[in-house]
Amino acid sequence: MSLTVKQVSDEKALKDIFRLRYKIYCYEWGFEKPENHPDEIVTDIFDNNALHFAVKDDTQKIVGAISLILHSAEGFPTEKYCDLNLSRDELPRESIAEISRLVIHRDYRRRAEDKYIYGPDEERRSIGSFNYTSNYSNHTSHIRRSDDKYKNKGSRRSGESYSERRKRHEVVINLYKAIYQESKRRKITHWYAVMTKGIVILLNKFGFTFEEIGDPVDYHGIRTPYLGDIDKIEQAMLAGNPELYEELNRNL
Repeated sequence: MSLTVKQVSDEKALKDIFRLRYKIYCYEWGFEKPENHPDEIVTDIFDNNALHFAVKDDTQKIVGAISLILHSAEGFPTEKYCDLNLSRDELPRESIAEISRLVIHRDYRRRAEDKYIYGPDEERRSIGSFNYTSNYSNHTSHIRRSDDKYKNKGSRRSGESYSERRKRHEVVINLYKAIYQESKRRKITHWYAVMTKGIVILLNKFGFTFEEIGDPVDYHGIRTPYLGDIDKIEQAMLAGNPELYEELNRNL
């Protein structure tokens, strides 16, 4: 079965993305409470200033999605919900965007990938609505345990080829490919993202390197703020994953 990824803006496709978020965030993982979303969609103020990308299967069903939040008066979730250890003035405001809301239909996720994207069991919280009063020190032991779960994961597949790894994480890589190419077209130079440590490790294997810029917070589970410098990402990918670098830059 072939998959295609496109930027979507029509109302029907956007609602399909928001419904997929609802299914995953409310029912599969319990990040949000269903009663807070009576229309059975999950959206927020940042969606109005975001580009939305969807992966579709052969039947045109959306099986994965991700958003790229652009600079606007609303700001960015990373700056709103996280205590960052860098000055916002250090970054070119018009050239920043935030990668947000990665969701993948359960039929296209593997159990290991679930933990990469959404975090191990002890990192997940049913929080309903976000409240940045969480005491990071209370979660330290949980984070250490979860970090241990990601150690040496790559060594089990040391003989695996690039194409095999690419196929195994096809939905994630296709979405990040779309994000990268649109960012290059818009001359975006840096990405914010609030992610699990697991997804950062997974992305790093393909050359998508991110720098931690703050302590973990309780935001749809334990998440950490990161910054990606696209120039540095390109250098890392060219050195470690030249096949993917070539794919991402083809026809740009």
